[in-house]
Amino acid sequence: MKSRIILLGPPASGKGTQAEMLAAKYGYPSASTGAFLREERARGTEIGREADAWTSRGMYFPDEIALRVIEQWLAAHGIGKFILDGFPRTLPQAKAFDELLARLGLGVDVVFDLQLPDGEIHNRVANRITCTHCGASFSMMLHGVKEGDSCPSCGMELVRRRDDTAAALGERLEQHRVHTGPVIAYYRETGRLVEVDASIGRDHVFEKLCECIEEAVPA
Repeated sequence: MKSRIILLGPPASGKGTQAEMLAAKYGYPSASTGAFLREERARGTEIGREADAWTSRGMYFPDEIALRVIEQWLAAHGIGKFILDGFPRTLPQAKAFDELLARLGLGVDVVFDLQLPDGEIHNRVANRITCTHCGASFSMMLHGVKEGDSCPSCGMELVRRRDDTAAALGERLEQHRVHTGPVIAYYRETGRLVEVDASIGRDHVFEKLCECIEEAVPA
């Protein structure tokens, strides 16, 4: 059974949804640096404002911010079992995280790369709205909701994310290719990467992830 899990993939590939479903099934704590920093931005904290200066332009925030957030989260939730959504996003983050785990005699068990064509990414983002309170995302087309409606999960307002513009999405996709491409290659070379077609539907993707997680970890 694998207990230290990373989910990577381009915007709108379903990382957050799969992280929530896996956390519910296995009882592992899950974290998203992006969601955490959006919450901090809403609260008006210094780290939230600092990250927003980057994400509002579709750019990744610096490695130092991402590592600081993850280390704080791990200190609060433990390092033995976790699901990380969208971290690490750069090669220096991946190597620094491996070094952090290695000092504790641990390592990442599996890294899932959720793959999705650009056309489907643009379609999903064009229909995506997000809760201002709980961070849940919904498709206007699939879920029959629109901006300004109440969140089906918590009742707060649904809005468009500030970085869900065509210009910002194009920048985010380019950032993903440039910065996260080497991360994917790094985990592939170290034998921890599993590629998953994210276009086959949420439930089918979830089944594939669970099958891999429940396989025995090689000795």
